Amino acid sequence: MAVSETSDRLSAFMRSGIYRFPSCNAVFIDPVRVLNLSYSRFSVSPSIYYSRFFESKHADQESRFSSKSKKRKRKEKQTHALNQRERLADKRHQEARPFLLKAHESLMEATDLLSAVCNLKNDVCSLTENEESLQRVEQSFVELGRVWQAPLYEITLHFHQHCKPSGDGSSSLIKYKEERVIPIFNNLVVNETSDDVEAEFLNRRYVIPRESCFYMSDLRQIHELIPAYCNFGGTSGCLRRYTMPKPLVYAESDCGFNLIVVDPPWENKSASQKLVYSTLPNRYFLSLPIKKLTHTEGALVALWVTNREKLRGFVEKELFPAWGVSYLATFYWLKVKSDGYLISDLDLFHHRPYECLLIGYCHGEGRNSEYQSRWKLLQDNQVVISIPGDYSRKPPIGELLMEYVPELKPARCIELFAREMLAGWISWGNEPLHFQDSRYFTGTREKV
Repeated sequence: MAVSETSDRLSAFMRSGIYRFPSCNAVFIDPVRVLNLSYSRFSVSPSIYYSRFFESKHADQESRFSSKSKKRKRKEKQTHALNQRERLADKRHQEARPFLLKAHESLMEATDLLSAVCNLKNDVCSLTENEESLQRVEQSFVELGRVWQAPLYEITLHFHQHCKPSGDGSSSLIKYKEERVIPIFNNLVVNETSDDVEAEFLNRRYVIPRESCFYMSDLRQIHELIPAYCNFGGTSGCLRRYTMPKPLVYAESDCGFNLIVVDPPWENKSASQKLVYSTLPNRYFLSLPIKKLTHTEGALVALWVTNREKLRGFVEKELFPAWGVSYLATFYWLKVKSDGYLISDLDLFHHRPYECLLIGYCHGEGRNSEYQSRWKLLQDNQVVISIPGDYSRKPPIGELLMEYVPELKPARCIELFAREMLAGWISWGNEPLHFQDSRYFTGTREKV
């Protein structure tokens, strides 16, 4: 029976990208498998997604040497007494430590899963095959969105060939391919079809998942996504001309979203030094209209945060109250390498191998006790384990969170400050196409 259950869990993982450990409150996610569920003709490239942790032996040896050198330097530094914030941060860490250790032990005991994860190395192409694409200069949507020509920039959507009955009543089929040219900034760009769409912008190719859309703008335009402002039928160009995809909510202008994921560009010295993305002062996020984006019956709000105690205090004392969000639980994203070991020592003070996802509930205007009782009880201290992708790229946790949202049909999901897209979601931010660049994909694959 135990062998059968283990086999079933692994089979489910190969299909969904999610492996559930029976002995603890934790799951392992393969982001590539999860993301590929959003595509029918394209595949996210594992070799590029995992490029940071699928290195050659030589690079691995250099990394180990560098790591040991850094550890020696840390040891050489004189120890100092922790200040008040550091003590609070350490207290949070000690409380989370047992859950994280248990989750990691479960992973190391799941030899079938580890074997499957390690085989990713054999499934992907050599990284040298993608060196040309990796070395291309990133498209700076942030900079392009700031120039005076921004309203003039357009994106071309190349829809895949479809078949439809001929107009003369015969049984023959006619293939056709549609193109749309629409503004890329401050406009809702929609793929309402059930197939992937290739898009072109400034001689670069992008992949748009089925039944999804993005709105690329800065904070000043986020109010355009509020149902009361949108009027979802006449103000936005693409909404005015095209039928909305079924999984989305646009036709219901008075509803809003029941799952809101937020990944703010928090002030971060490391991010500034790497010039990976623009950051914003914490106070800017107080103006996010979470309450107005919330479904009339309420919404689950998931917020990614760093381990800085100052930030945690800001969220608990100012940000959640300003948004009208009541705290419910904390999820932990535990980062591991391809062999299952942590990317850094669990107790390394300023470089913890995990990040936190704070989850809360935002009441809607139409809330009632009957509806609230349908929300599944959220378990605290859940651990999500995965191999990290590119810098600051979070694992796709939408499916896990949807388990705690009532079965509203269709699902109404939005990600704020998104840098990639998912099928059935709205992605808002100043660079939602960042990881949709064709260089992150392995080309076209046929439908099964």
